[in-house]
Amino acid sequence: MDRILFGDNQFFGVNHSSDEKSRAQTIKFQKDEAIVKVLDIAIDEGINTFMCTTHDRMANICDVFRQNEKYRDFQVFPCMPYAHKYANSVTEVGYMGTIKQFVPGNIFSTFAKGGLAYMKKDFSSLAELMIDAELKMFHGIKTPVIWMQNVITDLLLGLGMTEFLLTFYRHVKEKHNAEPGFITMNLPLLLNTLEKAGIENPTICSSINKIGFRMSGGKRVYEEVIAQKRCRLVAMQVLAAGALPPAEALEYVCSLDGVESILFGASSRANIHQTKTLIDNFGMVK
Repeated sequence: MDRILFGDNQFFGVNHSSDEKSRAQTIKFQKDEAIVKVLDIAIDEGINTFMCTTHDRMANICDVFRQNEKYRDFQVFPCMPYAHKYANSVTEVGYMGTIKQFVPGNIFSTFAKGGLAYMKKDFSSLAELMIDAELKMFHGIKTPVIWMQNVITDLLLGLGMTEFLLTFYRHVKEKHNAEPGFITMNLPLLLNTLEKAGIENPTICSSINKIGFRMSGGKRVYEEVIAQKRCRLVAMQVLAAGALPPAEALEYVCSLDGVESILFGASSRANIHQTKTLIDNFGMVK
């Protein structure tokens, strides 16, 4: 993985510190051209990997990538599922309608003999179909790492449903020839769980920052786990939702021996340049 990954929260009005900023970002990025413009700035600054959700609008951005030679070497790290998409669909058309809408093919014909009872026994197969459906928009684009979103990772983790984590891991590796990654708010528990399930040196993205923001188990425990270098680790939410000045925040994260990459999002040239420059200047301990 590259040292610096560019995220997409700002494009879809996700701001953990201010509802006002969230609304402003939603308005700013109403058009796809505005998103592409910021991505071009990131590329100009030397950032070559875009980590994004499977938001519906990403299909249009992927079309731009495929149609323009300048993005030939640009990497995309899809993160799935985009939970709001499914939640909205369930509200509008119900659970069965949502499955019919998002799963490729005629799922009801596939399970005609057993009906819903059969489907309940074969959620792993259903999950694989939904993974395939989520990834269709990225066809023809370099996607060397594919992530499970933390809303699902941590739900499965909390319920003890490790088999579904393994289903995702195996399917991404075998069907899509990519490295499976897991986003989490509980690095220590997830890492222990994956290792017990036989997954060594997993790829994990987790909140890592100087004040312990969204770091379940606490900052000290995280630092101990990071120092053990048992996983390929991406640090996110390094600014702790704006609670930390960029220089202070990035100096701390870059000092952690065991953090491979840093994920950040920004919507202006100035902020992208500042973050990239600070990471380069502090360096990252290998």
